[in-house]
Amino acid sequence: MFIDIAKIYVKAGDGGDGAVAFHREKYVAAGGPDGGDGGKGGDVLFQADSNLSTLADFRYKRKYTAQRGENGRGGRCSGKSAPDLLIKVPRGTLVKDADTGRVIADIWDDEPQLIAKGGRGGWGNTHFATPSRQTPRFAKPGLPGQAFNVQLELKLLADVGLVGFPNVGKSTLISVVSEAKPNIADYHFTTLTPVLGVVPLGEGRSFVMADVPGLIEGAWEGRGLGHQFLRHVERCRMLVHIVDVAGSEGRDPKEDFSIINQELRKFNPELAERPMLVAGNKCDLAEEGQVEDFRRFVEGQGYQFFPIIAPINEQVDALVNAITAQLQKLPPILRYQPEPVELRPLEELERDKVTVTQQDGLYMVEAPWLERIMQTVDFDDSESLQYFQRVLIQTGVIDALREAGCGEGDSVDIYGLEFDFVE
Repeated sequence: MFIDIAKIYVKAGDGGDGAVAFHREKYVAAGGPDGGDGGKGGDVLFQADSNLSTLADFRYKRKYTAQRGENGRGGRCSGKSAPDLLIKVPRGTLVKDADTGRVIADIWDDEPQLIAKGGRGGWGNTHFATPSRQTPRFAKPGLPGQAFNVQLELKLLADVGLVGFPNVGKSTLISVVSEAKPNIADYHFTTLTPVLGVVPLGEGRSFVMADVPGLIEGAWEGRGLGHQFLRHVERCRMLVHIVDVAGSEGRDPKEDFSIINQELRKFNPELAERPMLVAGNKCDLAEEGQVEDFRRFVEGQGYQFFPIIAPINEQVDALVNAITAQLQKLPPILRYQPEPVELRPLEELERDKVTVTQQDGLYMVEAPWLERIMQTVDFDDSESLQYFQRVLIQTGVIDALREAGCGEGDSVDIYGLEFDFVE
């Protein structure tokens, strides 16, 4: 079964907790703190696998969770970091945040892509020893790993997309020019899934052609199979529109041509601007003057026209040569770029109670809503850091620290982020 959309839940591993421990050894007095750090939680990575062609595996398993990092131990022993969770998907899979629609990654090449980051391990009490705090009896817990629902969308990687009404000869053409073996029969919707074929050009050169099934009037609204498979046209560098110029099924070829173009435009306006060649198939069944009449109609709209008889490979070489020449002028296959996390407006942030606790001069801030915001902040980016500073001021976190007695130079900890308080 060809499945090209799936929704799953991914969760990176939580970080291990830091340890509270003290060095105890015979004849060694006041050995001091020696609690180790927790290990890092496992990341969730996605990688392309050329052996996969559908997302069918994700119909049966929909929850993927990486392992948690080990807790720290005494003797300054750090916990072991958890292994990453690697999920294999078909090449060309788009990974989106199911809640916001944000593009997280386009799984294109063999390099694993980070989707959810594992939590950092907590610090052991060794880190909190100071001249005035020589026996810290606390440690940091590990940070939680990122977790969210993701939507997987498979968009086939093809240079050329074949579009047209059912039974106009798309499957026949791809079987003639490549080694693809689609189902071919004299009835509608013979092809129920997109078919890819590699068209050899000699000297190690080739291009990939895709037969996209099920386009009829209303396809962009879900009629036929079009809405299900139109997404696979979006990556194609160019289109070849196959038309039954003989009108052998009682349809008007000019009307067919216009309807399919409208469906492409309604589904995605960019598709209407994609370079397109027009192939008139079934010329052997056409009446006198029918092919030339259709040629004038197509060329009058600025398209190149190629009359062919696909089953016997008649004039197909001229079409392939024109496709090759066009591809040499076009940019590579469309690749989607990851979209940055959209920071929430300050007025939309939750204003839950902020809890500040103090232990031996360290002020710890707890606010579950703030923890979620920190997962979206890049502290190496100046604009993102300024946003986080505004959050602390405008949501009352700074005021809560002052009320708890925090002053200039005191240490503040917010879910693993430690800094000195500045008035």
